[in-house]
Amino acid sequence: MTHPAIPPCSGIILAGGLSSRFGGRNKALVEWKGRPLLAHIRQAFGDLFQEIILVTNAPGAFAAWDMTLVTDLFTERSSLTGIHAGLFYANHPLAFVTACDTPLLQPALIRMLLDAARDDIDVVIPKTEKGLEPLCAVYSQRCLEPITHRLRQGDYRIRSFFRKARVRHVPEPQLRRCDPDLRSFYNINTSEDLAQVRQQFPTVTDREDPHTNGGVPS
Repeated sequence: MTHPAIPPCSGIILAGGLSSRFGGRNKALVEWKGRPLLAHIRQAFGDLFQEIILVTNAPGAFAAWDMTLVTDLFTERSSLTGIHAGLFYANHPLAFVTACDTPLLQPALIRMLLDAARDDIDVVIPKTEKGLEPLCAVYSQRCLEPITHRLRQGDYRIRSFFRKARVRHVPEPQLRRCDPDLRSFYNINTSEDLAQVRQQFPTVTDREDPHTNGGVPS
């Protein structure tokens, strides 16, 4: 099947959290199926993006990875400060944002969200029966101004700037066409989550990426 061309776009991975529920270990480097969680995200990205940005407050831990490393511009750590930093440093006006703890992210779902992006839309975000999924969404750099305003107000909720942006929701039935069991939104925060994902998705196999080996340093 031939897909329409995706406009130049950045892929942004957020890895700036404290990982307190993993005993202080850097969650992006916790291994699942023999590889760091970050490697699974990198493989899901494939060749969709012209650049891949990793937002981290521990850049030394990722020096060997083939990604652009940036740090938060605001001192308070949050997902919104990470989105802000990624968009600020991105070389393209459009970016897909995800977290480092979603190893089941599906490339087909990423592509569908990118295909839904338009010049007159600032945010393309999945919406399931559980609510919005802001860490698996497409953001325009036009979001920088309202995000900056909210951060300066001390409001670190991602959705806090949505009323100042043009937001497009992608409904669950449409999402399930690309990701039938919505595994893209499953995030791993604890060792128990790792065990649960093995039980819930026992048939998941590693993706093959002949170009990057998942971005794992050799």
